[in-house]
Amino acid sequence: MRMLQVLAQRRASSLRHFDLQSYKMATPNDIQVKELDKRASGQAFEVILNPPSQDGKGDFPLSTPKKKDVSLEEIQRKLEAAEERRKSHEAEVLKHLAEKREHEKEVQQKAMEESSNFSKMAEDKLNQKMEANKENRTARMQAMNDKFKEKDKKLEDVRRNKENKDKEEN
Repeated sequence: MRMLQVLAQRRASSLRHFDLQSYKMATPNDIQVKELDKRASGQAFEVILNPPSQDGKGDFPLSTPKKKDVSLEEIQRKLEAAEERRKSHEAEVLKHLAEKREHEKEVQQKAMEESSNFSKMAEDKLNQKMEANKENRTARMQAMNDKFKEKDKKLEDVRRNKENKDKEEN
């Protein structure tokens, strides 16, 4: 426990002398590692940073570099290029819109054709059903008429037979 307190005090004292403003970027040559204590349970070490060299590495200028003067022709050229880009973009957008409208028209035309085809098919199917119903009705009516005629014929035969019997008996 005492060892940890000593290490903490050493670290705090070494950090007090550390000036962050003077260190831009530490390289491996600027760092020293000093082994303090090595045991089976762990290891203690101290990291020492060398003071920065004044050779100008890592120093950044305090002010931004001066911009060069831009000529009127260069400004005009940039404006014309920007106008050309704007027109090109506008033409591209208009082309995209025209393609989209054309696609919408094609889709609408296809939907109308499908609707028309569906209507025609439904009408044809309905006409076929109506024709089949009409033929079935006609066939049933004809069958009923034939049946009634057959019954009338039998009734007529029975009447004749009865009349003939009555005549023979008299």
